[in-house]
Amino acid sequence: MPIVVPVLLSLRSLVRSRRPSLRLTAADRLLWVWFSRIWIEWRPALVLVQPDTVVAWHRRGFHLFWTWKSRRRTGRPTVLAEVRELIRTMSHANPLWGAPRIHGELQKLGIALSQSTVAKYMVSRRRPPSQTWRTFLANHVGQVMAADFFVVPTATYRLLFVLVILAHERRRVVHIAVTEHPTSAWTAQQLRNAFPNDECPSYLLHDRDGAFAGIAGTLAAMQIQDVVTAPRSPWQNAYVERFIGSIRRDCLDHVIVLNPSGLHSRAKAVGFNDAEHYMFPWHGRDKKIDPSRPMTSWRSAWRRYGKQQGSITSVSTTDATRRLRDWPRRASLTGSFRRRWVTSRRP
Repeated sequence: MPIVVPVLLSLRSLVRSRRPSLRLTAADRLLWVWFSRIWIEWRPALVLVQPDTVVAWHRRGFHLFWTWKSRRRTGRPTVLAEVRELIRTMSHANPLWGAPRIHGELQKLGIALSQSTVAKYMVSRRRPPSQTWRTFLANHVGQVMAADFFVVPTATYRLLFVLVILAHERRRVVHIAVTEHPTSAWTAQQLRNAFPNDECPSYLLHDRDGAFAGIAGTLAAMQIQDVVTAPRSPWQNAYVERFIGSIRRDCLDHVIVLNPSGLHSRAKAVGFNDAEHYMFPWHGRDKKIDPSRPMTSWRSAWRRYGKQQGSITSVSTTDATRRLRDWPRRASLTGSFRRRWVTSRRP
């Protein structure tokens, strides 16, 4: 406060002076220089309007301008009540007539209306609600299967091509085959092997690989309609791509393939059991192997595993809970128990 007093007194003396133009003396200049050195934030105080204020004024003006421009004006003339009732009567008496037909009949009577106005006052009829896309796809998912190839290098740097055919209904692997030369004839024969007993799907989804180029005749004979994805669009065949990624992460990234037979056995072990064609739970839809199969209790699985190992004869609930909680910590036990637990779930 003592610093501001000399400045205010200087301003007062300048304002009261009746000179046509304000003249600063040397003392005034020294005072203002000294005051600017002490008060660092004197520059913003000289600004009368801040930038945020100008932006707020612009927004308010924009709002007022468009409010004025979109004000209610005189629009179309109102339709008479008799004409509206006539439109509803004609629409109710002739349910097959649309707005163009009723609009033409009104023009014959000398009533000048637009077609959109006629459609506005027509009787709205209730239609059965349309099914959702989820319901539509669920109704047809049992008729769709997908096929795709993926490449695996061998120990001698050869390339093996694996054909996978997957059912969309339960994400179930239907057929897996391995070859070094994926020709159209070989692919057509694999389709016959995959659907031998009139179990053909209605649609087969695949990409634009050259191995699928000559299978149109085979699919037509089997009454299968092929659906080809867009070029360079693997996401359109997402289920097969996800299964191929699972095979690579769970198996092929950790082994070196020696020959086609070894690759075929490895791929089938990951995809499904050779005898029962059941997938692992994490590959199935909703993580279920088969909805008709009963789920095996973890207590019975643990008891069966203990009997096979010969170390557990009878396991109580508390003991089983404690051992099940601790078993992932045992590195040597985890993989063995997991394999035996999956094997124990087979009917």
